[in-house]
Amino acid sequence: MTLTRKLTPDITKLQAFECAARHANFTLAATELHLTQSAISRQIKDLEAQLGVALFERVRQRVVLSGAGRKFLPDVRRILAQTEESMLRVMTSSQSTSLTLATLPTFGARWLLPRLPDFLKNNPDIALNVFSHSRPFDLEEKSFDAAIHYGAPIWAGATCRYICREEILPVASPTLLERPDGDMVSLIERGPLLHLDTRPKAWSDWFRQVRGDEVSSYRGHRFDQFNMVIQAATAGMGFALVPRYLIETELDQGILQVVVDIPLPTENSYYLVVPDRELENPLVNRLHDWMVAQVATSGVA
Repeated sequence: MTLTRKLTPDITKLQAFECAARHANFTLAATELHLTQSAISRQIKDLEAQLGVALFERVRQRVVLSGAGRKFLPDVRRILAQTEESMLRVMTSSQSTSLTLATLPTFGARWLLPRLPDFLKNNPDIALNVFSHSRPFDLEEKSFDAAIHYGAPIWAGATCRYICREEILPVASPTLLERPDGDMVSLIERGPLLHLDTRPKAWSDWFRQVRGDEVSSYRGHRFDQFNMVIQAATAGMGFALVPRYLIETELDQGILQVVVDIPLPTENSYYLVVPDRELENPLVNRLHDWMVAQVATSGVA
């Protein structure tokens, strides 16, 4: 890709614009950036000339964003954030061997991070950069060395290396199990049920496996991350279908209990996604081998 110099933004002008937009005041922006008010005004004027649009309007001795300015601001903030992230990544990698990994939030917090000290013990010179991402993204744009992905083994410009499959099973707070009326499956059926928003049919599939028929199981509370489902179950809000390995601590402490030990295999699996440029990276390969070994000893399905 060839960049057009005329359209390449000056980072100092973008900083001046973002700061002035945030304060709605050129003088306050100048104070924050240790510049004069006239310097801020000149930088924004130059940026407006480059863009061919007005970014601010003067209203009663105040400056407010124009329509074009409001549309431009989110992109500018994203550019500034990515620039800072890139600088920090290079500064980190210059000091030692680095590995930048994207992980699913709950998987990363509950399974991966508690085990990473073991990986670092055998790789002491590595600087880890771990970020959470819930959905697929452009690995090239984000400059990640690898990403942990749940789903089908499909990712553009990358190879999906199998880590493990997944099984989910019903759990609940002991407060919901004190006086069950009838069998435990009927108790779950009466609810309330907790749902992961991205898996709306999970309870229906579980009841079909257990009972062999369709059960009305779409009622209840919905959450967009497993971590919130787990917290809701711990608080006694209802019955949840979650992988056992995500609630090891809660099960050990008795905060959650398995209601019926009949797991449901899910359709998808976990993969370490490796961009094509990193396929021969020995550090990424060691990470994958280590994760597979951890799976074998941790009871992950």
